[in-house]
Amino acid sequence: MRLLIDTDPGIDDALALLLALSTRGVSVEAITAAAGNVRVDQALLNLHKILQVARPRHVPTIARGAPAPLRRALVTAGHVHGDDGLGNLDRFVDGRGRPRYRTAAHTLETRDAGEVILEMADRFGKELVVVALAPLTNLAVAVNRDPAVLRRVGRIVIMGGAVAVPGNVTPAAEFNFYVDPDAAAAVFEAGLPLELVPLDVTRQVVLKRSDLAARIRRCPSRVARFVADFTLHGFALGAERGDGGIALHDPLAIGAALDPSLVGYESLHVEVERDGRLTRGMSVADRRPRRAAHGARPNCRVAMWVDAPRFLDLFLDRLCPASA
Repeated sequence: MRLLIDTDPGIDDALALLLALSTRGVSVEAITAAAGNVRVDQALLNLHKILQVARPRHVPTIARGAPAPLRRALVTAGHVHGDDGLGNLDRFVDGRGRPRYRTAAHTLETRDAGEVILEMADRFGKELVVVALAPLTNLAVAVNRDPAVLRRVGRIVIMGGAVAVPGNVTPAAEFNFYVDPDAAAAVFEAGLPLELVPLDVTRQVVLKRSDLAARIRRCPSRVARFVADFTLHGFALGAERGDGGIALHDPLAIGAALDPSLVGYESLHVEVERDGRLTRGMSVADRRPRRAAHGARPNCRVAMWVDAPRFLDLFLDRLCPASA
């Protein structure tokens, strides 16, 4: 399986990337940085740190995306992910007082994210699975340039939206769609092979601090220590909010890309509200019976059910193999 991952790391983005990079038989061909949880330049710095720790055999192409949403100011999420997006990693130092996680830059594409997305779609066609973990700005840029090329990919798995549950930024909207509703609307209108992994299912997969700690004790490694460090902020926030742990929003999207049987899909027509005062970024899914008689045909598959225990086992086994 060939993956292109569009991301704005982000604690759960980092977990998602480590899941993809640690899965045998998966080639992460490219990672495109988006503005969302953090500004795009910070997203690139975080990608370099993640790759430095993960040390994949095949280093993906890395490309910089748009610095802001299509037509509005950027909203970031430092309160959720830490000022740097990775739980404030600069607080961790080695025995000599030097930063534990220094940034060793990888080669950066001169082409922007939109160009790289289209080039990969053209090169790999149906072999390519695009996984979008961030606001959909970079995908919308690609759609605006050449929607026909983007339609050649096998699947586009999107973490975003909230269908039958409340949003996590407003009562109506999930973060990624709220940040750039214009991009989300454009992507859902483009006739692409979309699969949506919304809050309806991602909120059901919660990583408990005790479960992660128990697994790390059994398989101490460079990656395990990195995960333990950058998730501290997320677990503290989860405890403060009474969440019980870290919701694995983005890792579940990677999981669904790798193994679609982890989730149950409904074919629905989904549109995204661009400008509503109370509903900006709302994902509106037509779940009425006899949809064909009422309106538009389904334009995506929406995950409405998840085998949470099986996914959590898969996630922990990939990050920290039980046999280690």
